[in-house]
Amino acid sequence: MSYVKPADVVQTMIDAGQTKVLMSTRDTIIRGMMAGAILAIAVAVAITTAVQTGVPIAGALVFPVGFVILNLMGFDLLTGVFALAPLALFEKRKGVDKAGILRNWLLVALGNLIGAVGIAFLVALTFTMNFSVDPGAVGQAFIKASTSRTLGFAEHGVNGWITVFVKGVLCNWMVCLGVVGAMVSKSVSGKVLAMWFPIFIFFGLVFEHAVVNMYLFPLGMMLGAEFTIVDWLVWNQIPVTLGNLVGGLVFTGLTLYITHGRTLPARDVA
Repeated sequence: MSYVKPADVVQTMIDAGQTKVLMSTRDTIIRGMMAGAILAIAVAVAITTAVQTGVPIAGALVFPVGFVILNLMGFDLLTGVFALAPLALFEKRKGVDKAGILRNWLLVALGNLIGAVGIAFLVALTFTMNFSVDPGAVGQAFIKASTSRTLGFAEHGVNGWITVFVKGVLCNWMVCLGVVGAMVSKSVSGKVLAMWFPIFIFFGLVFEHAVVNMYLFPLGMMLGAEFTIVDWLVWNQIPVTLGNLVGGLVFTGLTLYITHGRTLPARDVA
């Protein structure tokens, strides 16, 4: 059977966490860059689909294609390593310590940012005929989305900040279930299906994803959105990243680890 039981999946998660923490700086950054770039392209096709069809949920249906590609290629998102890397520390795996986990997170985040911003520039160029004309309907949709998800939250002060934090928590609960989904099957088709559903949920409910936002807001600013880098960081990127950490580690990584990795089923003794 292609299905992998949860207890075995948790061991795969721990192994993956150890591998990622011990990975070279070069490979960590490259894999982060490619993950950020591919996810950015997926956002572009999702928004294009939503605009062309007039049905926002249609964009959510196609968005997981990017997540599937980057995971099948072995690339890394910050949101995924939030859940995986600490498990290797909890298991006291050789060579894994807190400094190594923090290094992994920072390098993956740097790679994601480089990839996402690089694609944002290229997409902005294609939307504006090399920045010589105003963006069309899809570009305007990016401007509207990026503005509402910075200044829109800022209008509500601390309540907006808390809201975007919680959206980050809920997002990475689903995203990390997608990461784990790639481990629950030995077949490519099984992996794809297991990844697709939770990623569709997060995008369809407009939760907040740190790496998606590394693309969305720079693209919005390149296209002419009127908010600042400080607005982006304070009212979205920082609370979203913190929320993603909580959602991925606590809601997905720790829950699976505690119930499937650290406990054994009770057995009747004759």
